Amino acid sequence: MTERILTAAEMLTGVPGEVIPDGAVLVRDGLIEDVGPAADVIGRAAAGTPRVSFPEARILPGLIDVHVHLVFDGGEDPVATLAATGDPALVLDMAARARRLLDVGVTTVRDLGDRNGLAARLRDAVAAGTVPGPRILTAGAPITVTGGHCSFLGGQADGVEQVRALVRRQAEDGVDVIKVMVTGGHLTPEGPSSWELQYGTEEVAAAVEEARRFGLRVAAHVHTREGVEVAVAAGAHTLEHCTFLTEAGPPAGPDADEKLIRTIAEKGVYVCPTFHGGMGALETRFGADVLRPWLEIRRDQHEQGVRLIAGTDAGVTGVGVEQYAEGLRWLGRAGLPADAVIAMATSVAADALDLGGRTGRLRPGLDADLIVVDGDPRADLSVLRHPRLVVARGRFHVPRAGESLPWE
Repeated sequence: MTERILTAAEMLTGVPGEVIPDGAVLVRDGLIEDVGPAADVIGRAAAGTPRVSFPEARILPGLIDVHVHLVFDGGEDPVATLAATGDPALVLDMAARARRLLDVGVTTVRDLGDRNGLAARLRDAVAAGTVPGPRILTAGAPITVTGGHCSFLGGQADGVEQVRALVRRQAEDGVDVIKVMVTGGHLTPEGPSSWELQYGTEEVAAAVEEARRFGLRVAAHVHTREGVEVAVAAGAHTLEHCTFLTEAGPPAGPDADEKLIRTIAEKGVYVCPTFHGGMGALETRFGADVLRPWLEIRRDQHEQGVRLIAGTDAGVTGVGVEQYAEGLRWLGRAGLPADAVIAMATSVAADALDLGGRTGRLRPGLDADLIVVDGDPRADLSVLRHPRLVVARGRFHVPRAGESLPWE
């Protein structure tokens, strides 16, 4: 049995407004055994339990990126790079990206676009402790029409029956979630554009119904209002991007629909805006005034009660896996309160992935997924960029080269 105690100036439990001053967490055999005021936790622990103190720092749950692509390298042409990389080399590249995610405090990721089941192989290796990395949920190859968005990953299906059959095959292959490309996207220039619909309500509803038979949820890639309407009507669990894109934009603003936003909130559908570090380049390209409506719609969604979750689309052009905290900062720039952003990255994200009983909060009995950061992320989200310590399912990881933990 392995026990460790961490103490800090404050514990941010993942629930907005829930703070434990001068707090501590006891980690035992990969789980959170105890959380509370430091004096109480230390008093309840066995005498001599090793502990380390971070008197100026905050401890909070490990961060969750609900939208990544470990097969992509985040370079200028990630699709070409992928095509030129064989599976043996690719899985090593993916493992390196998983390690970099751990370095920036991400302890859980949902991979929404894979090739040949490599993310599942990496998932199992991380879970076994063979390689370091965050907990991985994988969708395998996303479901798309023949020649559609990301069809090069292998998940092509046309019509209701083919969609059902592919969902069954993916479930049998052991995926954790089903990804459906309701609209097109920019990574597949020869395929449908981002503002073009690929599937109607019948196909998406078939995917949702079939996935439910296997206890799986459906993530819907949607860029247009019509795509959002299809995904919501079909019962998709999460909306990825949800940009309300028009054929003219950007630079034209989003085609927002207040009634539809209220429907999303009322149905409890989660929305991942995929804000990321590459948005700075978009601001430079189009200008702050052009980007502003895309930020305002997120603030509007939050204010209307839409359950927003944090994901970066890491791996696509210009978006490195290490830029997770930059996406959170853009959510802050959109006008969302910092404590809400932190919840989007921890407890709310865990609930969206059906992991609320395992991670996302500092609670006894949950997996020991947590980070230690200098400063206060409620005052400055950028302090999340460089955690001092990352604990992923009880495995301690010190990201800063040459730094060790002064156990008492």
